[in-house]
Amino acid sequence: MVSDNLGRPTIFLVQDGENPSSDFFIRPYVFHKSVVKMHFDELPKLEAFDRSEVVFVRYVPPLWKKFVSDNQDRISEINFFMDDDLFDFKATKGMPLRYRWKLFNLAWRHQGWLKEIDAQLWVSTPYLVEKYASWKPVLLQPKATRAQTETVTTLFYHGSASHYDEIEWLYPIVAEVLERAPLLVFEIIGNQKVRKLFANLPRVHVLHSMKWPAYQALLQRPGRTIGLAPLLDSPFNRARSHTKFFDITQAGAVGIYAPGAIYERIVRHGDNGLLVPMDKAAWVEAILQLAGDEAYRARLLQGARNSL
Repeated sequence: MVSDNLGRPTIFLVQDGENPSSDFFIRPYVFHKSVVKMHFDELPKLEAFDRSEVVFVRYVPPLWKKFVSDNQDRISEINFFMDDDLFDFKATKGMPLRYRWKLFNLAWRHQGWLKEIDAQLWVSTPYLVEKYASWKPVLLQPKATRAQTETVTTLFYHGSASHYDEIEWLYPIVAEVLERAPLLVFEIIGNQKVRKLFANLPRVHVLHSMKWPAYQALLQRPGRTIGLAPLLDSPFNRARSHTKFFDITQAGAVGIYAPGAIYERIVRHGDNGLLVPMDKAAWVEAILQLAGDEAYRARLLQGARNSL
């Protein structure tokens, strides 16, 4: 059996990205094992798979169904977890057609196969235990995820659709800082194009564009820490004003600004914000510096508020 360097058996968690089902039910139940999270479209190497366990979380993706069928003799245990009634299609009546199709395609139609390969059924409620009693399901009790004891830092960029070039410029910067700083989250306002651009990054919140009064109310909500105001050189951008400084400060955040005539009208580097050359590596380091120094942020924020 494959195990980690602590001697714990390996269990492959097949899931559609991070999800509450795994956090509340699966992880507390398998905490004593070495958990390897796998997305629908990725497979482990065979040598890392021998005599391991597999848990399908709610869904059976086609790639994994074939992989398990072809390598069943290598698997020590196969489990399927559901926290909804995924095997009774009548129970989904009234739900959106697209969601019903997903349940049919990734769950309902595979129950016969799961029984054929002798998969263990894990469920979330006594109701499901009773309903599928013939399968002898295992009831998993939910547990709260561990409370966050460290401060999460919210990085944000609230550029409009006219700033899409800046949004693309920021993407690799955001990708690197999110990788290097696990307690950093990123918030951006954008449309479906922006949502698609950042879809593969963790801890990104894409907000819909909103009217000015709603945006003002958004800025009043606490929690934002570092605001970004990049500005690429273009004829359109040369006519910009420095109002992003007001938005970032109103949000209770410290800003990182592009140098030049626009923001140098109000930003004094190291006093009420940071003026950082439009160099991606420099912006990464500036973000990480601010994220890791609360006292420095507090001093800069006070300077920014004094400038209003």
